[in-house]
Amino acid sequence: MRATATFTVKAFVLTELRPEPAVSTGLPVGVATMEKHFEGEAVGRSATLFTSAFDQSTGVGTYVAMESFEGSLKGRVGSFNFVHSATTSGSDRTAEFFTIVPSSGTGELAGISGAGELAVDADGTHRIRFDYQLGWLCP
Repeated sequence: MRATATFTVKAFVLTELRPEPAVSTGLPVGVATMEKHFEGEAVGRSATLFTSAFDQSTGVGTYVAMESFEGSLKGRVGSFNFVHSATTSGSDRTAEFFTIVPSSGTGELAGISGAGELAVDADGTHRIRFDYQLGWLCP
């Protein structure tokens, strides 16, 4: 099954968390929390733990994000975790990874597994796609 949606970032909060031991590299490592809201075939919100090694001035770096989503996919209500990462050289996305965390689904989304994709349109619209299976819950 596939569910698509757009999303907006409602909050992006940098944390004071610093890796230990401190290791100096060419790009600073940061940690933030995010809240996103989704509209479309996926409706709901997510809480995100966002880590990155990123240069804000050039747009070069890599991020890894763990999200906890609650809401619905095509009308089925529940929650689940998904993880994604990508690298950018400033104007592209490469080395993308996206997976739904096995055994993380609840409610009507129990048994969910699969993958997905994130994209940002030229106008700044953020899009998400979930390609998923619901295991024993599938009709």
